[in-house]
Amino acid sequence: MRRFLRSNGLTLFFLLILVLALAGQAVSGVYVFNDRQLTSGGAQVSLAHYLTSSQFAVDVAENWQSEFLQFFLYIFVTVWLVQRGSPESKNPREAGVESDERQKVDAHAAEDSPAWAAARGWRTALFSRSLGLIMGALFLLSWLAQSIAGLSAYNADQLADLSDPVSWTGYVTSADFWNRSLQNWQSEFLAVAAMAVFSIYLRQRGSPESKPVGESHSATGIEG
Repeated sequence: MRRFLRSNGLTLFFLLILVLALAGQAVSGVYVFNDRQLTSGGAQVSLAHYLTSSQFAVDVAENWQSEFLQFFLYIFVTVWLVQRGSPESKNPREAGVESDERQKVDAHAAEDSPAWAAARGWRTALFSRSLGLIMGALFLLSWLAQSIAGLSAYNADQLADLSDPVSWTGYVTSADFWNRSLQNWQSEFLAVAAMAVFSIYLRQRGSPESKPVGESHSATGIEG
């Protein structure tokens, strides 16, 4: 067990704080929701009811989709785009998909390479893009979940205000939907840009997200 925890500590740590953050969001969210219900003359709900509500679902999904969008874009654009001096970037001379030899695919696959790296054809092509594709798929699924949950929450507010509900198409083209999406997207894009630039000049000893402390500011694609 100790070996498993040590080998998977990074993933387990973030999964743990994810659960804690979701629990905190649920508890604080139900209080905020019930305060609004009292203000508008509505009935208060239990924590269990709130956890299955569209309001909680849309708040979670709109954050998840922005995170997956960030990673999806970052994985794909860093194939071609570089930032000189950043460990988050490839060396400018290596921009592009790189050679089969460097990527260890097809005839250049090693004995311990994943099976699909040496399979050739569509399997190697798919496996070669699998990380970006799964992030893109997770973004689309969480975006869809946000749109469905958001539609339900939006229409509940519409009915409470004695206004007509809208269709799914009407909601995903509404200002409410795009305001929710863009306020999350812009924060993710800012964070990535800040990380790429700050890592040129600043260091974190021992972190693979940082260059070695004594490495030149101009060194690119070198991680500690």
